[in-house]
Amino acid sequence: MGGPGILLLLLAGAGLGVPWRPPKGKCPPRCSCSKDGALCEGSPDLPESFSPTLLSLSLVRTGVTQLKAGSFLRMPSLHLLLFTSNSFSMIEDDAFAGLSYLQYLFIEDNEIGSISKNALRGLRSLTHLSLANNHLETLPRFLFRGLETLTHVDLRGNPFQCDCRLLWLLQWMPTVNASVGTGACAGPTALAHMQLRQLDPKTFKCRAIELTWFQTVGESALGVESFSYQGEPYVILAQPFAGRCLVLAWDYGLQRFRPEEELSGEPPSHPLARPRPGTEPQGPDPSSRLHLVPPAPSVVACKPLVLGPRLLVLAARLWGGSQLWARPDPGLRLALTQALAPRRLLRPNDAELLWLDGQPCFVVADASKAGSTTLLCRDGPGFYPRQSLHAWHRDTDAEALELDGRPHLLLASASQRPVLFHWSGGRFERRTDIPEAEDVYATHHFQAGGDVFLCLTRYIGDSMLMRWDGSMFRLLQQLPSRGAHVFQPLLIARDQLAILGSDFAFSQVFRLEPDKGLLQPLQELGPPALVAPRAFAHITVAGKRFLFAACFKGPTQIYQDHELDLSA
Repeated sequence: MGGPGILLLLLAGAGLGVPWRPPKGKCPPRCSCSKDGALCEGSPDLPESFSPTLLSLSLVRTGVTQLKAGSFLRMPSLHLLLFTSNSFSMIEDDAFAGLSYLQYLFIEDNEIGSISKNALRGLRSLTHLSLANNHLETLPRFLFRGLETLTHVDLRGNPFQCDCRLLWLLQWMPTVNASVGTGACAGPTALAHMQLRQLDPKTFKCRAIELTWFQTVGESALGVESFSYQGEPYVILAQPFAGRCLVLAWDYGLQRFRPEEELSGEPPSHPLARPRPGTEPQGPDPSSRLHLVPPAPSVVACKPLVLGPRLLVLAARLWGGSQLWARPDPGLRLALTQALAPRRLLRPNDAELLWLDGQPCFVVADASKAGSTTLLCRDGPGFYPRQSLHAWHRDTDAEALELDGRPHLLLASASQRPVLFHWSGGRFERRTDIPEAEDVYATHHFQAGGDVFLCLTRYIGDSMLMRWDGSMFRLLQQLPSRGAHVFQPLLIARDQLAILGSDFAFSQVFRLEPDKGLLQPLQELGPPALVAPRAFAHITVAGKRFLFAACFKGPTQIYQDHELDLSA
């Protein structure tokens, strides 16, 4: 029972000298075969009836349209595989699965335009690989992963686009003990005809960011500020029509921002209602008593200040209604504690925080016809006027910055070019103005690469990017702006951005290119979500980055910042 075939197998297994040989395969049509190899030319498809002990196979001008997964599972002994002048254009994942002994793989002079990232998976004995003279514009990352035995790679003759998709290849070549022939770039134009091995991977800019809509906060706002208090990040909005400062916190359960606290304008009775003696040049101002100051509905700025466990918020309101709110302890809520210079702060348009001689101060830009910008500094438990600046100029914006190691203040107004003041002898003194900068509505500065840059917002005309040269700000770049009230820089992660808002069109997001020192377009944000932006702020919470956009003609919009790897 079982026959003589079974008996021969048993004898061979017992080591009795009777060899077992697999059945010989047939030589397929249009192929010429030898004992160990085969050459096929003009076959309409991939031949399959070879002997499983075949060692080399050459395929020339076949009709194969693509190499699919497991195409060579019936030829596990192959040591050499060659394709030339074939018409297939794609190699799929695991196309060479099962060829664990393959040492030489030549895929040359074909029409291959695409190769999957796992196409070469499993070729653990491969020493020579050629993909020369095909139509490959790029190669997928990790294509050579697991091919530690490679000694020669030939990639010449392909129209490679030398962009971020090939960055991995440039980084891989110096790390392997293999000779690599790469050829020249076909594009982009700036790199055409350059040899791949001559390219510096450090010159490739392969990180990008994208802002996507995340959430809406349903009230108009003129200002937005982010701050950290007791280790938690917060955002505060100045909402003019609601007449309040709204504090937002992150809800870890809902994974959204929620209202935490709002500051309206109920006038309490408090000892700080009266100015400190001697702080008003004209003498005590009876109207500063809080119970005599009706709450003003329009809030134009909400400026937070954290002093250890204390949280202070300056709420700049129109027509003498500016206030100071305080939370002396984390367990308490913010409470209204002081009316701020009601005779001086008549029509505030902006408020900024700055530190002078180790003490916190606020500067409030006043846009009233007969008003003046006011510097308020802490004196005891409250903040009181210390200096009046730039009277009669209807200031629209104040920007605190440091130049040459000293505090400076830049004021923009409707009547003249921005004026730069420096701190000297306990007060601000005029230093210079900014030439060729008429009709500037607002200014914002940032630092990059050891330089101080300035963004100047113009409603009609071109907004401007300037750089400090040690004596004044010099023009670097002009950006067309129509209906712009904000041109604001923001440092988000490693990216220095600047957003130019517009009331009439899309707002433009730019990124500073450090090697050129200029802003390059990155993204557009626009209607219907973003309408008439007035201020931007960013915040990082729960490992995510968010951008807040305060809009005057619509609700505040929140965007999430995503980092993209263009080399993937």
